[in-house]
Order: sequence, then C-alpha cells, then structure tokens
Amino acid sequence: MAKGKTKSVFFCKECGYESAKWMGQCPACHAWNSMTEEVVHAKSGSGGKKILSESAAPTLLSEISLTEQDRIACGIGELDRVLGGGIVPGSLILVGGDPGIGKSTLLLQMCRSLAKKGHQILYISGEESLKQIKMRADRLGSFEQDMLLLCETNLTDIERVIRDRKPEVVIIDSIQTMYDEEVSSAPGSVSQVREATAVLLQLSKTLGIAIFIVGHVTKEGTVAGPRVLEHMVDTVLYFEGDRHASYRILRGVKNRFGSTNEIGVFEMREEGLIEVENPSEYMLDGRPENASGTVTACTIEGTRPILIEIQALVCQTNFGIPRRQVSGADLNRLNLLMAVLEKRLGLSLGNCDAYVNMAGGMRIVEPAVDLGIAMAIVSSFMNQPLDDKLIAVGEVGLSGEVRAVSMIEQRVGEAVKMGFTICVVPKVSLERLKGLKTPKGGEVEIVAVESVRDAIQYIKKKKA
Repeated sequence: MAKGKTKSVFFCKECGYESAKWMGQCPACHAWNSMTEEVVHAKSGSGGKKILSESAAPTLLSEISLTEQDRIACGIGELDRVLGGGIVPGSLILVGGDPGIGKSTLLLQMCRSLAKKGHQILYISGEESLKQIKMRADRLGSFEQDMLLLCETNLTDIERVIRDRKPEVVIIDSIQTMYDEEVSSAPGSVSQVREATAVLLQLSKTLGIAIFIVGHVTKEGTVAGPRVLEHMVDTVLYFEGDRHASYRILRGVKNRFGSTNEIGVFEMREEGLIEVENPSEYMLDGRPENASGTVTACTIEGTRPILIEIQALVCQTNFGIPRRQVSGADLNRLNLLMAVLEKRLGLSLGNCDAYVNMAGGMRIVEPAVDLGIAMAIVSSFMNQPLDDKLIAVGEVGLSGEVRAVSMIEQRVGEAVKMGFTICVVPKVSLERLKGLKTPKGGEVEIVAVESVRDAIQYIKKKKA
C-alpha cells in the first residue's frame, strides 16, 4: 500500500478478526453481525525493515532470579487478594465495569496508598481535568505524598512522558479515550483500542512498569472494543454490583500471576470504597425472621466461603403459562430443580409462578446452592418458615439425590462461626463433619440427607 493511501478494513468487535470485506458471520469466533468497517492508512516511514535493538537478546531461564519483593503490595487487602498477592512489575492490568461502579475511585485509592509508601505513580486521565481529579482525591482523603497527574489522550505524548519519568505504576483512565495519530479511525474504535493497548504492552514489558487500564463495559457486560484486548493483557478485573447499591465485588476473570477464583468485596461510602472483611455478615445483614421461602446457603469464591440468603416466592399463576424468574442464578437451573420437585416429590408446581433471588446481588453459578434453592421453593409453596439458624448445602441431581460438594468443612465451619446451629448436608459428607462444635462449645445439629425428599420431610416434620 502506498504511503498515505487509505483503505477500508473490517474488524470483528468480539475477537478482533481483520478482513478486507464485510461478512455476516466472523470466521474466527462465529459471531453474527460483529464486523465493523474502519478506514485506516499506511503508517509513515520508509517501509524498510526495522533495526533490531541491542537489548533484544535471549536470556537463560536459569539466570532469572525471583524474590519476594517482586510484588508491590498496593495497601488494599481485597485488591491484593484478587491480584494474587500484589502488583507484579511489568504487568498490564485491565479494570472493567459499568460507568459509575467505582473503577476510578478504587484506582485513586490505590495510588494514594502506593504514594504513601514512596512509590512513584503517574495517573493519566483522558476523561477528567486536573481539577476534577483533585476534587475526587480530596474527597477520599489527603495525600501524604504527591503523585504525577497528566491529562492527555495523544498516545505519542503519553509514551514520551512514560519513557522520560519511568514511574513504577501508571493508570490509564480510560483506554477508549486514547488515540494514535497514525491510525485514522476515531478514538474508542477497534483499531485505536488495539493499537493503544499494543503500545502500552510494549512499554510495560520493556520498562518493567505496572500499567492499569480502565475499560468501559458494553450492555452485554464485556469490555468495549475487541475481545483480543483481554488476551493481550496479563490480568482482567471486573467490577460487579448495582451502582445504586452500596456493595461492590471485584472479580479476577484472568490472571497470569495468581488465581482467577478470588473476589474482593467493597462497600461504597462517601469517603470511597471500604473493604468488607467479613462478606458473610454483610450479605446476611437485614435477613428477615420467621419468613417462609428464605434459606441460607454457602458458596465458595476462591478460597473464601461466603454465606448468602436465598429467597423464593411461589404463588398461583394468573396466566396460562407460569412465569419463572431468577436473579443471581441460572434460570435453566431453576427450571431443572422445579422439574425434580414435581417428578420426585409430586408437588403441583406446574401452575405456579416462581421467583428466586440471591439476596445481596451476588451471582452464583456453582451447584452447591441447589439444595438451598429447592428448600426455599418448598418452604414458600407450603408457606412454612424454616429455622433462622439453618443452612443447606448440596447439589441436587435429576434423580432427586443430594450429592457431595467440595470444601464442605470450610462451608459448614463458616456457618457455625456465623451462629448457625442446624446444617443440612449430603449424607456422604457426614463423616467429615463429626465432632463439630459451636464457638461456645455447643452441639451443632447435622441433618444428613440422601435425597431432596429427605430434606422436604425435615420441613414437614418441623411444620408438624
């Protein structure tokens, strides 16, 4: 392509696949109607081969040494947990979430903590002015040590400042506002986002700088721009939760330097995001007493057991087709459990509306809450409240059997620590829970069930 000549290129919004012509379906990720047209032109230059830099030389694996100081503790325990123990120098970290969820607030709090420890921080904003950042920083508290601020969207100028200053940590807020002059498309487009990320990736790896990238999220819940952006970075963090609620959940979706199962729980207050050290107590706050259709279950997020309240409402339908709705769990799983209750227990749920909610707004995907959902549905259907100190853990199969779940000791132990004294668990896990005591030395009632029928018989016995 001649110098300065432009052409149209089609990019897939999902995977970043490039094509010279439009196609209804992307041949790489098979997504429909995901190809977008962008006008690009050749980069200026002689077109000759690039000269290999002197530093581009291989290194023996045995010559590379690691120390405990290679990670930088950011001073926020929940964030360090999700990152796998701290910030790895030379890593590229993507932070995504809905607008107003608290991404910039969390990163500014992290900058405050790192600056206090003497680390050099560069905060680059393409959306806010210097005064706006200063106002938000004052709301979070005074900064004992200064950090560098830059309001710029030109990628060439940003690269020059980073190479001159060589900070330890850089914040890019946000990647959709950055643009490269040699790419003719508008900022936020597929090619601009990909080019900006490629430049930041090179800076991160060559200079050993940890770079945090803030990414906007689309209606589907994915980072705006190509999905290839997630493959280019080392770590992907997502902020979850309702922006109108006070809690926030930080989840690691991808992490080359740690576990992807850990979560961090925060509470949004006027002074910023506050760490929630005991998520179980926070999730159960405000739980109703002596109400039918409520059961407490336990889910595992990484290595942390979290108690969550399951709420169910079952009532006669006013329409020909019953309505089934679930918040925080899989709708197909709800339909499966209701079919098991109808087939194995003979409950007449076919003409009932069913609504299930995971209180607190968390989304649970593991099957360990199946037994809790089933018991909540039956409790609401029979209008029979369960004991406030009861917790149910177990997976329900299609035959109605209650199967074992992983880490049963940690789940029940967390429940006992929170004051629960009745634990409905799979019978196959009974041997692992013998001799369990409450913190005050009292006995814990372990109700071992082989099938969901046994659990329902327990409810009926309590009713009698």
